Amino acid sequence: MIFKIVFAKLKVAILKGAFMHIAEIELYEILKEKIGDKEAKILVEYIEAKVEKRFEDKKEILATKLDIEELRTEMQKMKSDIIKWMFLFWIGQLASLIALLQIFFR
Repeated sequence: MIFKIVFAKLKVAILKGAFMHIAEIELYEILKEKIGDKEAKILVEYIEAKVEKRFEDKKEILATKLDIEELRTEMQKMKSDIIKWMFLFWIGQLASLIALLQIFFR
């Protein structure tokens, strides 16, 4: 039961953006009181290794600030291309409408 509470607190601390080091110290202090010094240290090291492994596994799919900036630049270029093609489409539509009206009113 105590482990569920501790892990829930650790998860909340990580999700709130707390530094892992601070969460590890808090976890160590809580566990030290419940299971002893040596066991607490081993458990915290195990959890740290698992978190590090998960981070390494997901590292490739995380976006950096540089990735986001490149994406924004690419989106801006696409936006200008779309506006250019919309303008050309409208000109074509207008030209065909004028041609149809000239044929109709002759």
